[in-house]
Amino acid sequence: MGQRFGIAMLVVLSAVTAAAQTAATAAPSRPLRLVIHGGAGTITRASMTAEREKEYRVALELALRTGFSVLSKGGSSIDAVEATIRVMEDSPLFNAGKGAVFTHDGRNEMDASIMDGRTKRAGAVAAVSIIRNPISAARAVMEKSQHVMMIGRGAELFATKQGLEIVDPSYFWTEHRWKALQLELKREDEAKDPSKKPATPGQDQDKKHGTVGAVALDRSGDLAAGTSTGGMTNKQFGRVGDSPIIGAGNFAENESCAVSGTGHGEYFIRWTVAYDIAALVKYRGLSVKDAANEVVMKKLKAGGGTGGVIALDAKGNFATPFNTEGMYRGWIGDDGVPHVAIYAGE
Repeated sequence: MGQRFGIAMLVVLSAVTAAAQTAATAAPSRPLRLVIHGGAGTITRASMTAEREKEYRVALELALRTGFSVLSKGGSSIDAVEATIRVMEDSPLFNAGKGAVFTHDGRNEMDASIMDGRTKRAGAVAAVSIIRNPISAARAVMEKSQHVMMIGRGAELFATKQGLEIVDPSYFWTEHRWKALQLELKREDEAKDPSKKPATPGQDQDKKHGTVGAVALDRSGDLAAGTSTGGMTNKQFGRVGDSPIIGAGNFAENESCAVSGTGHGEYFIRWTVAYDIAALVKYRGLSVKDAANEVVMKKLKAGGGTGGVIALDAKGNFATPFNTEGMYRGWIGDDGVPHVAIYAGE
């Protein structure tokens, strides 16, 4: 009797194990995906030295590997987005954090936002000048406050109280950004007095929209998006662009997609670019590629807006359209191999 019972139990256990193995085989694991951008605009091979191009590709690859390391270890999409963007904020190559451009008054003012696709919580900061990593401040606003956006001194005080790294404004000073401001000031002066000698040709090579951003998909199937920028060279009057505005330069929800934009912020705000892409996916059933192309390559371009986006859905499908000559961008998936591109056609 006992022997027959033991045999029966072994048969049952064997069946359960086989069923579990079959279920595991039938249910494929969720894909991991991370897509980034480092700005779009007048970016051509003719205006890029081989050394400079290599620097950008190395920096983009480092950002991808950093974020993917978070995802591959079971980290959330929010963790991956923050970690990825911090790498780009710490690089002087990109117009965010360390590489932020100068305002008309010779200051570095930064904006950033982050959004959780599962909960639709979001956080943003604008016009901050002493927070080393604005993307982390945006996350703190999302998780440690009841608000979505904080600006200026208030945002800086909040970040300080949250223990985020605060730096002297001189930390953000870089020579090439300072020279870019001087050129814009010269042009501004020339516009007021046509008799003055115009800027020499070829000095406009750095005219691009240098925002950085990341969108990620984790093992739980949750999406997240983040965007960070130093704004526009020579901006005045406390101007704030699209990067910290949810629905304009940043948006994420699991039901549609995650989007981060880079471009002429005023157009991205008026066209609610990030949300428009998500809405086309959610309500019209367009693929993330078709939706992103519809907004960036048709609607935005027809209205005179320039720039690009990265967009990612919950199945791991993504798109990186841009209507400019180039966009720093990259992506990485389950195989852990980073892919980086700069120019159109790559």
